Amino acid sequence: MRITQEADYAVRIIDCLATAGTRMDARTVSEKTGVTLRFTLKIFRKLGQAGIVRSFKGVQGGYELARDPDEINLRQVIEAVDGPININRCMTGSLPCALLEDTRLCYYHTVFNELSKTIQEKLESVTFRSPNRVT
Repeated sequence: MRITQEADYAVRIIDCLATAGTRMDARTVSEKTGVTLRFTLKIFRKLGQAGIVRSFKGVQGGYELARDPDEINLRQVIEAVDGPININRCMTGSLPCALLEDTRLCYYHTVFNELSKTIQEKLESVTFRSPNRVT
């Protein structure tokens, strides 16, 4: 399992805002994170829809965190751009288990479910609080 490049960039963008502790324009965030401006704006839209950042228009416009960095975790940011974190596609519920009709009887489904929950819990434990983001 791996997160997408977009999710990686979203983490960098939120870290940039958390470190700055103030509103920043998209161009500055783009320059500080090394993410193209176009991609930064696309990610900001998704993060805004998820309630992680707020946007402001005008001369004093820009973006800022919608909540305290302690209240924003890696899972929220990654899922804002990648969707739910599941180790296998059978965990999403949109596709049937390839091994058995009844997923309650599929040993691997149970293992993948446990692994997905462990990963989700670990990602939830990591916030963007200052100064070193360690929880």
